Amino acid sequence: MIRFARKIFPILSFLFIVFCFSQCSKVVELPLSDVDNGGLLLPEDFGAVVVVDSLDGRARQLAVNDNGDIYVKLMLKNAGGNVALRDTTGDGKADVIEKFGDYQDNGNYGTAMRINNGHLYFSSELAVYRYKLAPGELLPTSAIETILIDDHPHGTHEHNGKPIALDNKGNMYVPFGAPSNACQELNRTPSSPGIDPCPMLDDHAGIWRFDANKIGQTQKDGTKFASGLRSIVAIDWNTADDNLYVVMHGRDDLLRLWSGVFTPWQSAELPSEEFLRIKEGSDAGWPYCYYDQIQEKKVLAPEYGGDGDSIGRCSTYEKPLIGFPGHWAPNDLFFYSGDQFPDHYKNGAFIAFHGSTNRAPYPQAGYFIGFVPFVNGEPTGKWEVFADGFAGIDPIVNVSDARYRPMGIAMGPDGSLYISETEHGKIWRIMYKGEKDKFGESQLAKMEMRKTESHIRRAHPVNDNLDKDIIAGGEKIYNVYCGSCHQQNGLGASGRFPSLAGTPWVIGEKTKLISIVLNGLEGPIEVNGEAFNSTMPKHNFLGDAELANVLTYIRQNFGNKATAISPDDVKKIRTISNN
Repeated sequence: MIRFARKIFPILSFLFIVFCFSQCSKVVELPLSDVDNGGLLLPEDFGAVVVVDSLDGRARQLAVNDNGDIYVKLMLKNAGGNVALRDTTGDGKADVIEKFGDYQDNGNYGTAMRINNGHLYFSSELAVYRYKLAPGELLPTSAIETILIDDHPHGTHEHNGKPIALDNKGNMYVPFGAPSNACQELNRTPSSPGIDPCPMLDDHAGIWRFDANKIGQTQKDGTKFASGLRSIVAIDWNTADDNLYVVMHGRDDLLRLWSGVFTPWQSAELPSEEFLRIKEGSDAGWPYCYYDQIQEKKVLAPEYGGDGDSIGRCSTYEKPLIGFPGHWAPNDLFFYSGDQFPDHYKNGAFIAFHGSTNRAPYPQAGYFIGFVPFVNGEPTGKWEVFADGFAGIDPIVNVSDARYRPMGIAMGPDGSLYISETEHGKIWRIMYKGEKDKFGESQLAKMEMRKTESHIRRAHPVNDNLDKDIIAGGEKIYNVYCGSCHQQNGLGASGRFPSLAGTPWVIGEKTKLISIVLNGLEGPIEVNGEAFNSTMPKHNFLGDAELANVLTYIRQNFGNKATAISPDDVKKIRTISNN
């Protein structure tokens, strides 16, 4: 028996070594990239395959399970607000597509889809939910659980999403956005001062920490973790250094609210979208301050006596790691922990810039995936263009001109990066196909050249002004004060700003239109069959002739053929409104 064991043991040992070597050296087979990378422009040796070309309900954030199943938050209300995707053939394209989810969505702004400890977390505007995922099952079979409910919503869609980040200690971090642009006494009203101290900071404009496993929480069950954060959609926990990071949406309307202080160019480029490392107790300074990435300093907001240069109290607030240009709309943040990509990307931050709507009269900007390298746990201070080509056009004059707008970022089990977009519900899988040890500056050079495109570089104050050849009149007034929301083509931005084309709100009774523009409008409305719930600011700072010119322009353009409005028409409504 001993003699037999001596003979068979070397054979078994050899077979075991061969088996281990074959498994350890096994290379994961990646699917073929699409010939055109699905329209994306990527660094050299990267490729992309379109997972799904479009989803009914479009797409917001997404998450990828350990087996490669993809879960997407849709822009739908009520039942069917999520979709699950599976690739059963290995070609990278989803061939099983199943909607699921029976919950109250409260609008289009669900801003979370994360997988943590076998649970799928996702959000609506006013709640965070989760399902238990069963191994091997595409759709959740468990009952839905409500982890958090916002029990004091502020009435409009303004910064009302519920993005989440999850750490490795069972905590969940949720921002509560400010129901305001700058905490003015009269929201979004020209020259209205800011309230000091701002009462919104008590229960909004900050991040709260919750128990990720406790059902039925409200805001009072959480701990306030950070403050002075106007609007957060891009948020992630970096496991490499155990810190929370965000990219904050900066405030709007510097020109429209403070035309005597800021130029159209400054209003387009400022203030910064701030990339911040958030510690417990951090305060980023909203609404008193904003970051000027051109001057590289945090300055006092005009509502609190600022002139675009003075610092005042702002020296005491958190400064960003990087200040990105204004209005790029950072809508997702993801720290890469995979091994498929070159080491250059390890533990670095990918950011989805959804793209601006309010930079008129300058081209819209953003609309790409950026990347911030980290070395020894610290950002290098430089940012890169990782994926571009989403918009399919440059310059982007109107938000509706952009074919795609990137939204969500997630990583698959093999280290592939998945990107979702909101306009059609398209999803890409990005893969690295080259030799990792040969990746360097030469492979990044092509993407560095993308920074010359008008949707990425800083706008030139004169050459990039789309109004420079327009004679003063209704069109010019529109482009400066109205086009930033309703866009220069009048078609608005779906879910945010309504279209002005062919709607009774514009071409109907003129007194109603004049009153809305003079007095503003807030709350839920329906325009051309689409629901909106935001704030239309007062424009009573414009004179009677200016308002008559711009309203006549609106009523006689964008396919509209309504009668003109005279200065006397405006004067009559203004008199009634003032009495």
